[in-house]
Amino acid sequence: MLRKGQPVLEAFIDALTWDEALSRIVNWGAARESRYVCICNVHSVVTTTQDIEFKIAVNNADMATADGAPVAWALRKLGHQGQERINGPDLMIKYLAEAERRGQVVFFYGSTESTLGQLEKTLRQQFPKLRIGGMHAPPFRPLTKEEDDQIVRRINDSGASVVFVGLGCPKQEKWMAEHRDRIHAVMIGVGAAFDYHSGVVKRAPLWWQRHGLEWLYRLASEPRRLFKRYAVTNTLFVLAFTRQLLNTKLQFNNA
Repeated sequence: MLRKGQPVLEAFIDALTWDEALSRIVNWGAARESRYVCICNVHSVVTTTQDIEFKIAVNNADMATADGAPVAWALRKLGHQGQERINGPDLMIKYLAEAERRGQVVFFYGSTESTLGQLEKTLRQQFPKLRIGGMHAPPFRPLTKEEDDQIVRRINDSGASVVFVGLGCPKQEKWMAEHRDRIHAVMIGVGAAFDYHSGVVKRAPLWWQRHGLEWLYRLASEPRRLFKRYAVTNTLFVLAFTRQLLNTKLQFNNA
């Protein structure tokens, strides 16, 4: 499949609609193809300039969506008019509705036992016919080969079409890249989506989301933990993308 999109900094991001993104996942999942999807925000694309292993993982993905509003805006500036923000929490819910309708099995990997327990309770209320093949919260340490082999077998034996991976960036992207061709399902790295949909963390109201201010809401909610990350990462993104945009225009003018 020829991917349509553009590098934003050093991360190739697909230019696609919600319908196209969901259709790909549903079709890959129906065939239980071993693929993975990266959901890329500002932190992700900046990290590709700093971590070569992460950059390789993102650019080898079968699909990488514009999660953060600035990343979607960057694609629009690079010529992909109308590009929407395709974020992890919403992609997860939209796919689960399709999975329930089609009978596709889903698996959840990451976070903590307590969060997964609450997530399962919430999802069973929202999607009563959803086929949940399993949930697993790995320990906060590298797995042994035996432990890793065991979870791979468990996921494959569950019949899962899609595995949602909530390990956080950059861990989840590297994990998915390492498990392509071993896990017979579509892996989707959704970051904090487990926390949002379980109710452990309150998500920004819709107005904030629709106006690209979800990051600001998160910053206001957790200023000590997130101030340095947003201040540094957002500044690096603005500087690097301005340089990329100027170079792109210069190349176009000289062509």
